[in-house]
Amino acid sequence: MDHKADIGLIGLAVMGENLVLNLERNGFSVAIFNRHTNKVDSFIRGRGNGKKIIPCYSSAELCAALTSPRRILLMVKAGDPVDELIAALLPHLDPGDILIDGGNSFFKDTIRRYHQLAEKGIFFVGAGISGGEKGALYGPSIMPGGDSRAWQIIKPLLQKIAAKTENDIPCCEWIGSDGAGHYVKMVHNGIEYGDMQMICDAYGIMKNLLGLSANEIAVVFEQWNQGNLNSYLIGITAAILRKKDPQTGQPLVDMILDRAGQKGTGKWTVESALELGIATPSFTDAVFMRFISVLNSERNTFSHLIPRPIPEFSGERKEFIESLRQALYASKICSYAQGFHLMYAAAKEYGWTLDFASIARIWQNGCIIRAVFLEKIAAAFEKEQSLSHLFMDEFFASELIQCQAAWRSVISQAVSGGIPVPAFSGALSYFDCLCSEKLTINLLQAQRDFFGAHCYERIDQHAGEFFHTEWETEDQ
Repeated sequence: MDHKADIGLIGLAVMGENLVLNLERNGFSVAIFNRHTNKVDSFIRGRGNGKKIIPCYSSAELCAALTSPRRILLMVKAGDPVDELIAALLPHLDPGDILIDGGNSFFKDTIRRYHQLAEKGIFFVGAGISGGEKGALYGPSIMPGGDSRAWQIIKPLLQKIAAKTENDIPCCEWIGSDGAGHYVKMVHNGIEYGDMQMICDAYGIMKNLLGLSANEIAVVFEQWNQGNLNSYLIGITAAILRKKDPQTGQPLVDMILDRAGQKGTGKWTVESALELGIATPSFTDAVFMRFISVLNSERNTFSHLIPRPIPEFSGERKEFIESLRQALYASKICSYAQGFHLMYAAAKEYGWTLDFASIARIWQNGCIIRAVFLEKIAAAFEKEQSLSHLFMDEFFASELIQCQAAWRSVISQAVSGGIPVPAFSGALSYFDCLCSEKLTINLLQAQRDFFGAHCYERIDQHAGEFFHTEWETEDQ
């Protein structure tokens, strides 16, 4: 073969195809392979026709088609398929070659693969890629982590195809060692779960309490998207609410079954939070809401069996919608604060040096959770690099103070009307607990000591000094 490709890509599902086209459009020649080789042929005949793309029909052929050191981007399903593909590639690789896993792999799998491949002299990079199909084609947010020796080799390529901020900064920067890149992508997805549920909470209030139509709610979201809630998810929500069903002429959203799917990354985020002892109710409630959504039969039965309040709104609608905007904004701040606090804890646990300002900027464009207020988050971490929690930043503390009254009022009216708002109420409870000097956990610890002799600390003694009481005595 006279001409060799700059990079190889394996896995021609929609994300893989779009990344190939993105790479080629940005001046890179690409060798492609897919387990089902008919996909290679159909792509070359179709979207890839006439482009700098080399079709390959085996792992060996792909490796032979690449310049040295080889750079191979894996876009296959997470789990066993990644390990199987690595095993197939290894006999054809040389020390110094680079494997980049661009799928949604579990970060602990990435840590394992990083160490296994390092023993063979292969540089392994776990690169979280966000932005969906459109992002893959025109510029995603990319979160690479793994063997740092690979970064200078793949940096020009990845930053070239990544989305850019308004200041033309690539939404791609080195995250950290072994599984750091996939961990940050996992937390991104946890925040995404929370964001989506918060928007659904606001939608439910406007629909069921205010009685607004889908089109009227779309107008509200369009207005919100002009201010501090400006984000990709708010924008697409407005577009969704305006879409009509071609069969019935009704808003398409009203024809969609209220049962949600999930691929597992939100669940992984919650599991990691549990392992590290970090509270993430915004993510947890969002995951649990998806679990509840699949109980269609039970929900139908219970809705007829157990009477609930009929939502009734009294007040000034315009003022309430402004309060609702503030409730969504405050809940969103709590969600991002949980995500960054979780990454802060993970960095300590796994020995990563994470640049949180850089991460916030990586998320400013190309990804699903891109939002205007990420610039404020970046600024907070640039001002105080050791910031452990966003609530400690003056700007975010001030924003939460200003939104408090509206936030509580909205949740109160929703609860009174029997409208579920798990993301709003979970975020507020998180805020209240975290901002309480004293919690009622003193009673809980006494209970633990009563039935299990687990001991307790006293407020009038040194921290770390434990006491036990015989709670049941004969003279009681």
